Amino acid sequence: MSAITARELEMQMPDASKLLSDEPEMESSLHYMQLLLLVTCLEWAWQERDDFFVGANLTIYFSRQQLKNRDFRGPDFFLVKNTTREPRNSWVVWEEDGQYPDLIIELLSDSTANVDRTLKRNLYSEKFHTPEYFYFSPETLEFVGFRLDINQYKLITPNVQGWIWSESLGFFLGIYERQLRYFSLEGALIPTPQESAKSEIYKAKQASLIAEQERINAEQANLIAQEASKLAEQERMNAEQERMNAEQERMNAQQERMNAQQERMNAQQANLIAEQQFNRADLAEAKLQELQEKMRSLGID
Repeated sequence: MSAITARELEMQMPDASKLLSDEPEMESSLHYMQLLLLVTCLEWAWQERDDFFVGANLTIYFSRQQLKNRDFRGPDFFLVKNTTREPRNSWVVWEEDGQYPDLIIELLSDSTANVDRTLKRNLYSEKFHTPEYFYFSPETLEFVGFRLDINQYKLITPNVQGWIWSESLGFFLGIYERQLRYFSLEGALIPTPQESAKSEIYKAKQASLIAEQERINAEQANLIAQEASKLAEQERMNAEQERMNAEQERMNAQQERMNAQQERMNAQQANLIAEQQFNRADLAEAKLQELQEKMRSLGID
């Protein structure tokens, strides 16, 4: 057989990207709902990004020997960053430029817990070199996280809330209402699309209530302002009335002064007339006496 080039060999090889996943169904609806929650929350949180792939109960094919041995290994949940977001039937490492998951989460069950804690843990650290590995039991709420140190996983110490920081996600992983959830660095729960929609509806309702309250407050402020304007106008009118009353009193007082002045002048006039009459009476009396004297001097009585 003659030697062939790498290009010719590649053309003869089948397209392994079409390989279908070969994973069993989830153990229970509880496991299924938990897996769905992890997937939908992350895809919603990263909806503006297109540089990652999330696998859910999907087989990872990492060697042809694995295919021959039918030694299939598919994590319940895995994240690969710096790749495309397009759908895949499985994750075929050699078709993905040799990329392995950056993070893996296994959901423990009675039938898988021992394998998840041992065999898969070793596979993910020594073969996959996956930086972060977590496992969680939806039934018992057992939750543990590891970070890769060379080829060995080291236990990650949770914070005071029992949450574990994931460098790959940029989120905390922690238990909330008996489910494994994501939390932001500030401690906020990363919502599902439904929770986000409810939150937006709630915010819209709150905004509407605030706007309505502000409208009522504005109307009340307007009524108060109108009432204050009316009171100010009434006070102005009262003040004007008081000014007019004061002016009327001043005019009355001035009229009284003028009346008194007139009475005084009338009295003076009456005194002058009386004095004139008295003077005339005295003159008449004097003339009478003078006449009587002349008559007596003439011998007339």
